[in-house]
Amino acid sequence: IASLTILHSSGATKKGTEKQITSETQKSVQCGTWTKHAEGGVFTSPNYPSKYPPDRECVYIIEAAPRQCIELYFDEKYSIEPSWECKFDHIEVRDGPFGFSPIIGRFCGQQNPPVIKSSGRFLWVKFFADGELESMGFSARYNFTP
Repeated sequence: IASLTILHSSGATKKGTEKQITSETQKSVQCGTWTKHAEGGVFTSPNYPSKYPPDRECVYIIEAAPRQCIELYFDEKYSIEPSWECKFDHIEVRDGPFGFSPIIGRFCGQQNPPVIKSSGRFLWVKFFADGELESMGFSARYNFTP
């Protein structure tokens, strides 16, 4: 269970160590979360609807109550740097609470992903941005179903 509470936020920087510590602290506040609000909720890429920053990795873990599943919807105002097989900037969604849970899909480009439904009570969502070509990002909302 302890491994579930660890959220990963990374960012490369060429600035000094002091500035890097400050930026790492800011990143963990605005980037990635574990969420289990009973009514559902919303989360976004950093700075949405303005351009997301480069060199960012955010992990969002959504937890439903026992015997419930998750429905995840992406807003139509969606734009993530397009690339072949979404190798660069992307959203990755997995059916479970871990980065090694079965993959549902990897998404990028201008067309928002389809509605995503979990098979159980967890979804693992990673947003990744490389060092070049930032875009608007995403806003996602989720709710729970029996």
